[in-house]
Amino acid sequence: MSSPGKIHFSGIGGTAMVAGARLALEAGWEVRGSDNPLYPPTSNMVAALGVPVAEGYAAENLDWEPDVVVPGNALSRGNPEVEAALTRRLCYRSLPEWLKENVLRARRPVAVCGTHGKTTTTALTAHILRACGLEAGYLIGGQPLGFAHSACLGKPGQPFVIEGDEYDTAFFDKRAKFFHYLPEIAVVTSLEFDHGDIYRDLAEIELAFQRMLRQIPRDGWLVTCADNHALHLKDHAFSQVITYGFSERAEVCGEYLPDGPLRVCRDGSPWMELAPPLAGKHNAQNLLAAITVAGLLGLETGAIREAALSFPGVKRRMEVFLEAGGVTYVDDFAHHPTAVRETIAAARMRWPGARLRVLFEPRSNTTVTRAFQGPLLEALTGGDEIYLGAIYRADRLPKEERLDRDGLASALRARGGAGYVVDDPGDLAERIVSSAKPGDVVLVLSNGAFGGLHERLRALHDTATRPE
Repeated sequence: MSSPGKIHFSGIGGTAMVAGARLALEAGWEVRGSDNPLYPPTSNMVAALGVPVAEGYAAENLDWEPDVVVPGNALSRGNPEVEAALTRRLCYRSLPEWLKENVLRARRPVAVCGTHGKTTTTALTAHILRACGLEAGYLIGGQPLGFAHSACLGKPGQPFVIEGDEYDTAFFDKRAKFFHYLPEIAVVTSLEFDHGDIYRDLAEIELAFQRMLRQIPRDGWLVTCADNHALHLKDHAFSQVITYGFSERAEVCGEYLPDGPLRVCRDGSPWMELAPPLAGKHNAQNLLAAITVAGLLGLETGAIREAALSFPGVKRRMEVFLEAGGVTYVDDFAHHPTAVRETIAAARMRWPGARLRVLFEPRSNTTVTRAFQGPLLEALTGGDEIYLGAIYRADRLPKEERLDRDGLASALRARGGAGYVVDDPGDLAERIVSSAKPGDVVLVLSNGAFGGLHERLRALHDTATRPE
């Protein structure tokens, strides 16, 4: 397994899968893959690999006799390539398992875990470590704006920063992915109920995190946020523990100064002052996590500060993807109510006084249900206008279990806001563009493609500005 051979990624378009394929290429493996038809930005990331990728799943895609088949965690029994791998007795590994043996064991893993902020914190930590001169590797569950790719091997013996997902691993391994990541340092940004399709409640999620902590060596570190439920993990660690956040309980504590910069104290003593590179309190917490890790790895304070200031961000995390007609269009991956609330607050902070029009797609396995009906109401109240798109794959849920969008829109209006339900992405794009006013901020919230809404908005503005 450790010697490069031939490897096939079934479901190569998954965010983590394309990153894994990038690492395999760097390590000298011959890489191929397959997936259903892909669309930007995923299709661009896969195309950049420059490897053969079959469109659609078929047993014939494995006829090249790969040494290892890596099925994405979205694949299940009945998938033609899953069945072919099993029938032909091919060697198959989940992506986390392959990473554990072929990448992480030779490096110093820094696993960034938690309900919110994983992608940004992973990217920010990797950016700081590399900007400070370490040949750190990384795997980021998104597209970092400062790196050419979402994954890099780095050098053996150096830190490897990896996004530690609590979602299950593969059709044959229902443990959380982060159980495979051998953390020397584990960051836990937050702990809330999510993934209602595989976890019954917060207690069950917390138990998974507690079990992950058992893998950290005694001389390793748990880096956990003191501002939320993640602090409860402190009592379950076998390793050293350091906390961060805005709470007075935090050992690395942030405080906004009157003139804007963030003052950071460590163990009660001033450590550094800096202006957070990204808007919002949640991103300041992500920053505190990243600089805490950098400090534990022995990096110099001034270098950490300068590296943090140069962080350019991550695609789909408060990313301005279009500016037209005096309107700013912003894309964000937020889907959990807490992330939705914090992202709206961050937009208020960044564009004070703007009319904030929030376009939300209920798409995650929990958000499509009524589990978050009340919390979503509280989260979305911060917008001036709220447009609720179609429920993703609504036919998979009985009507009585689906998010009640009409009830949500009505409750928003009862609070003095403006709530609307618009099923068709084309209709939604036309409605937003036709009623736009200079100075508006349009915040698109979805952890998926939102029916091509981003491209539709661009196209409408292109048509409006095209000469007759």
